Amino acid sequence: MRARIVSIEDITPDMIVKWNQWAAPNGHLISPYFRFEFAEVVSRARSDVRVVVLEQDDELVGFFPHHHPQGGVVRPIGAPMSDYQGVIARDYTDLDPAEIVRSTGASACIFENWYCPQGGDPSARRGREGSVIVDLRAGAESYFECQRAVFKDHFKKTARRKRAAERDFGPVRVELGDASGDRFEALLDWKQTQYRQTQKLNVLGIDWVRTVLDDLRRREGQDFSGLTASLWFGDTLAAVEFGLVAGEVYHSWFPAYDPKMSKYSPGLLLLHGLFEQAHTRDLARIDLGGGGGAHYKKYYSSYEVPLDHGRLLTGGLGAAKVRTWEIAETAAGIMPGKIAEIPGRLRRRWSQACAFEPQLFSRLGNMAASISL
Repeated sequence: MRARIVSIEDITPDMIVKWNQWAAPNGHLISPYFRFEFAEVVSRARSDVRVVVLEQDDELVGFFPHHHPQGGVVRPIGAPMSDYQGVIARDYTDLDPAEIVRSTGASACIFENWYCPQGGDPSARRGREGSVIVDLRAGAESYFECQRAVFKDHFKKTARRKRAAERDFGPVRVELGDASGDRFEALLDWKQTQYRQTQKLNVLGIDWVRTVLDDLRRREGQDFSGLTASLWFGDTLAAVEFGLVAGEVYHSWFPAYDPKMSKYSPGLLLLHGLFEQAHTRDLARIDLGGGGGAHYKKYYSSYEVPLDHGRLLTGGLGAAKVRTWEIAETAAGIMPGKIAEIPGRLRRRWSQACAFEPQLFSRLGNMAASISL
């Protein structure tokens, strides 16, 4: 198999057609993150986007969009912000991920949400998590009926909180769309406050991330775009979510709510309204992303798409650096109390800073701002 590296500008219209066809095998889109347009939007915000073009017997067979390796480490397009990562291919059977990584000039690939229809590489996998899918093909009413039959108490509790919000503020409603951008700005304010309070990396304060989100928001109404959903209690804005839309799929991405409204479960009420109105945007599938610490997702899951997180090492400087961090993390495991957690936390923070900031100075600044030992 032959692999060559090109820029987004080198991808021809015919290649784009194949890319998007393979991202939707049998007409079933894997994820909006696998559409060519996502890589294109990211490339407008970052100059380090490249694509591995895979060919066999002079025929095009796949693409791997990524960021130019830094220190021998390559990361998939948009990582770690992209909730689906991997190769977009005609057939995954004969693909060798290690060869693809080496073709980029890297010796290590770090990934968070690797889509692996052939089962993945156990040696590279550090964990597997299901991306939770809400299947609305039979309509929201049928969907809710099925979920209530299994999780009756949860849905009764959520209905009580909706009635409480209506009693205290007025009618509860969800609106899709944000022509003015005001609701999106409210989301940014709430989310960045949350990042500061939890001492997490403020990804929304990173220039290229904000550029990508602004670009996607301005595309609203197109076949591939961002979509802002807002929850209102009477005339009061209670919650906002910004997600990614392609075809019939909506992927939940950045949710936030007014902390003063937390007792009403505004995030869940927003989801319920989004499910109910999905048909107005011809949406048949809503992807809630990985479960992680969000225990509420189990109440809404129709099924899950398995995604791997880990690293693929092929030998070389980048692989050696990754192994060094892992050895330090393992060795620290014998230390008492929270001290044992420090190397792992440092590694995760540094990996995240490297992924979000190509420049060393910016990495160090974001690392310092986000760490609290």
